[in-house]
Amino acid sequence: MAPRPVLRWGIVATGLISAWFVEDLLLDRPDAPITHEIQAIGSSSLDKARRFVAQSCPDRTARLYDSYQQVYEDPDVDVVYIGTPHGYHHRDCLAAIAAGKNILCEKAFTLNARQAREIFEAARAQNVYVAEAMWLRHRPLVQDLQRLLHEEKVLGEVVHATAHFALQVDFFHLPPTSRYRDLTLGAGSLLDTGIYSLTWVTLALDAGNPSQAECPTIKAFQTHQDGIEVGTSAILEYSSTGRHGIATSTNQSIGPPSHTIAWIYGTEGCIEIKGETSSEPDSFTVYGKDTSNNVGGALLWGHASTGRTHRYPRHGRGFVHEADHTALDVLAGRKESATMPWSESIRMMEVMDEIRRQGGTRYAVDE
Repeated sequence: MAPRPVLRWGIVATGLISAWFVEDLLLDRPDAPITHEIQAIGSSSLDKARRFVAQSCPDRTARLYDSYQQVYEDPDVDVVYIGTPHGYHHRDCLAAIAAGKNILCEKAFTLNARQAREIFEAARAQNVYVAEAMWLRHRPLVQDLQRLLHEEKVLGEVVHATAHFALQVDFFHLPPTSRYRDLTLGAGSLLDTGIYSLTWVTLALDAGNPSQAECPTIKAFQTHQDGIEVGTSAILEYSSTGRHGIATSTNQSIGPPSHTIAWIYGTEGCIEIKGETSSEPDSFTVYGKDTSNNVGGALLWGHASTGRTHRYPRHGRGFVHEADHTALDVLAGRKESATMPWSESIRMMEVMDEIRRQGGTRYAVDE
């Protein structure tokens, strides 16, 4: 058997999301298409970098740096994973691109669409790979769901979708520097968790090709606490098809005990999606129409009491799929992801820009 190709990662930032990502990279997966190596880790101090290694990759040898720039300049790093808060993504991506590095950058990709465009323009000029780490889109569950919805038409024509992400944050006991409170870091539920609700709704309402996705009409509302957006509700309407959906997020409540994170409705049935959170789905159930409840031409109660459930085993936390896809892209010489192309990152930022405009949430970089 031929040896698996190797991709060498540079990790920028040593917070929780980077820890989760690295731990998934190093999972023992005999069927993995790639061998992921941790080549370098950059942090604000060597002590933080050492603690990160002790927790997340204790049996690996990686170069430790007390700056991000040293990771970008390491000649043995093939791709940089940027796990800093939203507000630093623009700065960090541009620095990595200037050093000629390929990039996988956490979501939300930037604070607004203008910053996203600037990053992609720089990447095009430097001829490097850049992708937004929207891990949800890379999951087999999502890709199978897309096929069922838009190719096999299991629901007939999709007409409506709803999705919600609830996360309770104790603002009063967090320091002003917390990413949940600091507006320069992109504080608010929308960019942190609402992006997942929007992703579910757009995945359902789009035609299935992210490079040709439509920009919907939006009606949005937001709630603020101490100047921080803590709740968002947005209605998205697609003028070409009449499809519409509702995406919501909050930092003031926990999610439902049923673990239902989204519903998709079509002319021939509906789909219920479940998981611990909207970012970590583990199953979906397809319900067909129940024609026995036809009263005067209308179907009451609407759907069969039982449906077909599709369950998906979890590999670590689920970052392995985006990591594998990124590695295969980089090794093949591609410059953007087919799963999350540049146009889709820009569109999602434009949608969130409009939601914030209507809801009254502004960041300094919007000026």
